[in-house]
Amino acid sequence: MQITEIYKSIQGESTHAGLPCVFVRLTGCNLRCSWCDSEYTFTGGHRMSMEEVLEEVEQLSPGGLVEITGGEPMLQEKEVVPLMQRLLDDGYTVLLETSGERRLDHVPRAVHKIVDVKCPNSGEPDTFHMENLEALSSADEIKFVLSDRTDYEFAKDFVARHDLARRVNAVLFSPAFAKDARGGRDTSHCLLDPRELAEWMLADNVPARLGLQLHKFIWDPALKGV
Repeated sequence: MQITEIYKSIQGESTHAGLPCVFVRLTGCNLRCSWCDSEYTFTGGHRMSMEEVLEEVEQLSPGGLVEITGGEPMLQEKEVVPLMQRLLDDGYTVLLETSGERRLDHVPRAVHKIVDVKCPNSGEPDTFHMENLEALSSADEIKFVLSDRTDYEFAKDFVARHDLARRVNAVLFSPAFAKDARGGRDTSHCLLDPRELAEWMLADNVPARLGLQLHKFIWDPALKGV
């Protein structure tokens, strides 16, 4: 499979935020979100066999949490699905970060799927594969990355219309970060002020969790491999 990087860091998002995690970042994405912070994954990378990936993961952490991410990892479904199963068999807790544009029904049920639903200002609306709602379990999570009130209203409506709070473990509302963010480790780089988002969520009683990208407050937001 084509790999951009494998590294160990602190999980910055989802209900697993704050935990040590090994990230396996695959190369390639078929979407072009306006706020994307990982455009360096679109091309390049290097070929690695499953055994090479497993060996590198084990060297970084012999057990624990592993996230399969990208780019869009499900573009390499034929190779990444067996990789996830092997990691599960080896005793790892496995997360899959995906846009939801690709079908997820072949992903092993024990994998914790963290699935984006792209909002209007992402530049990639209507790309979520709606049949994926049936592939979700009570251990999975749905994430909305928001840049303004329009995105928030879209996400709030989607959550209500599809009863997401009853389908999944968590619904995440996360402020988008400026793609060119660097230097200061604070909310000035957020396209939507987290305080404003929190106030909207409280006023509307939205059954969702406010999520911040912890790694961008720990390290320089432009830093890769953290």
